[in-house]
Amino acid sequence: MFKIISWNVNGIKSAVSKGFCDFVEQAQPDVVCLQETKSPKVKPDINIPGYDIDWNYAQKLGYSGTAILSRRKPLAVSSDIGIEKHDQEGRVMTAEYNNFYLVNVYVPNSKRKLERLDYRVKEWDVDFLKYLKKLEKSKPVIFCGDLNVAHTEIDLANPKGNVKNHGFTPEERAGFDEIIRKGFVDTFRLFTPDPDHYTWWSPMNNCRGRNIGWRIDYFCASKALVPQIKSSRILPDVMGSDHCPIELVLKG
Repeated sequence: MFKIISWNVNGIKSAVSKGFCDFVEQAQPDVVCLQETKSPKVKPDINIPGYDIDWNYAQKLGYSGTAILSRRKPLAVSSDIGIEKHDQEGRVMTAEYNNFYLVNVYVPNSKRKLERLDYRVKEWDVDFLKYLKKLEKSKPVIFCGDLNVAHTEIDLANPKGNVKNHGFTPEERAGFDEIIRKGFVDTFRLFTPDPDHYTWWSPMNNCRGRNIGWRIDYFCASKALVPQIKSSRILPDVMGSDHCPIELVLKG
C-alpha cells in the first residue's frame, strides 16, 4: 500500500505543539502533504524518524507555505508552477514517483470581500489546471490539499446561506467543475456519496463539535489511477488545526 495524508495545519509551529509529530509517527503514512505552514523564518524542529522534509516558503513570512514529508523517497521534488505571478506564495509542490506525480497545493482564498476572486478563478485556477494537465502527459497525477472551495451543496452544512460567500461562489464551484471535466476525480466521493462530511470548521460557536463545517480539502486523481485507489477518507477526530487531515491509500 501507499498511504498519503494531506493536512492544512494552520501553522506548522502550532501543529507541532499540538501533537503533529505523534500523529505522523502513529499513522505512518508514506507521504504527508502540508498546507498553510505559515512560512516560518526558522524551520521548526520536526524530528520524525524515517521522514525527509521539503519546504516551499512564501516570500511573506508567516503566510501561506507548503511542505512535503516523505518516508518513501520520491524521484524528485519541485516547487511552484513556473509562472512568476503565482510563485510568490509557496503554494505548490510536486513529488515525482515511479507511477504518478503527487502535487501538494494550497489554493488562494478569494477573501471575505471577494477581492481575490477574479485572480483566483480567471488566473490561478486556469494556470494550475494547465500545469496539472502538462504533468499528466508524462504520467497520472494525484493532487491534494486545501482547494478553498466546497464543490457541491452537500460539501457544506449551510449551502443556501453561503452562495455569495468566498469558498462557495458560482465562479469558484465552476472552477472545480472544470477540474472534473478535464478528467480528474474527487476520490472521496468514490467511496462516500452522502452529506455531513467536512474538513474545516469555524472556530466560532463550537462549529466543530456541532459538525457545522465545509469540505474544502481534497484528494483528486487522474481517472487512470482510480483502479489503484483503495480508500479515500476524512480523519475528523484528529485535532491540532481548524482543518482535519485527509487520507488516500493506493493499492500495491
